[in-house]
Amino acid sequence: MLYAEYFVDLITAESLGGFSTLIWRIKVARMNSVKVDAGDVSSVAPLQRTALHDTLVNHLRDMIIEGNLAPGSRIHEGQLGEQLGVSRTPLREAIKYLASEGLVELVPSRGAVVKRFSPKDVEDMLTVLQSMEELAGRLACEVGSAEEIAHVRALHDEMLDKYRSGDRLNYYKLNQAIHTAIVQMAHNATLSNMHTTLQTRLKRIRFVGHEGPEKWAAAVAEHEEMILALEQRNKPALSEALGRHLKNAWERVKDGV
Repeated sequence: MLYAEYFVDLITAESLGGFSTLIWRIKVARMNSVKVDAGDVSSVAPLQRTALHDTLVNHLRDMIIEGNLAPGSRIHEGQLGEQLGVSRTPLREAIKYLASEGLVELVPSRGAVVKRFSPKDVEDMLTVLQSMEELAGRLACEVGSAEEIAHVRALHDEMLDKYRSGDRLNYYKLNQAIHTAIVQMAHNATLSNMHTTLQTRLKRIRFVGHEGPEKWAAAVAEHEEMILALEQRNKPALSEALGRHLKNAWERVKDGV
C-alpha cells in the first residue's frame, strides 16, 4: 500500500519600502493519509507544476518587463531569494525557466543575467514579428470564428479600460494577449509557436514602447484600427494595420535600446 501526503499553504505578499515583493511561506501539513492500492495506477493523480513555481516565474518576468531587473544586470539569487522570502532551489528553477524563454542568460562564472538585446537584435526580431502578424491577420480573417473575434473584442475593451485608468502593466498584458489571440486565430501551430518565441523575448522592449502619453495614445489608436478590420474580416486592412503597428513599435523603442 502507498500513503499520500499533501501540503501547501501559500501566502502572498506585502510591500517593503515601497517595493512590491512577494513573500511565500510553505507550511508542510500532514493531511489524513489516503490509502492507495499500489496496483491501481489510475487512482494516482499526475504531478502538477507548483503554484510557487508559477507565481515566481510570473513575478520575475514582471520585474524584467517593468525594469526592476534591468537588462544586463546580474540576478543575485541569495539577495533576491531573501527579498522574496523563498529558498534558492525554487528561485533557481524559475530563473532557468525564464532562460528557456530567452529573458535571462546563464553565463559561466557570472550566473544568471537579464538578457540585453542590441538595437540590431530588436529591429531584426520586430521585422520578423511584423511579417508573421501580417500573415496571421490575413489568415484570421479567413478562418477565425465569430466567437474568437468576440474574444479579441472583449480583450480590446478591457485593454482600453486599463489605458483610461493608467494601469500600464495590465494594459500591456492585455495588449500582448490580443496579438497572441489574433495569431492563434490563424489556426497554424507553427506560426503560433514561432510567434510566441519572439513575442516573449521582446516583452521588455514592447513595454518600453508605451512610455509617454503620445506613444501610448498612438499604440491605442493603432489597436482601434486592428479590431475594426478584424470585425469586418477585412484581410488587407488588418494585415496592413498589424504591419504598420509593428513597424511603428520599432520607431517607438529604438531610442531606448
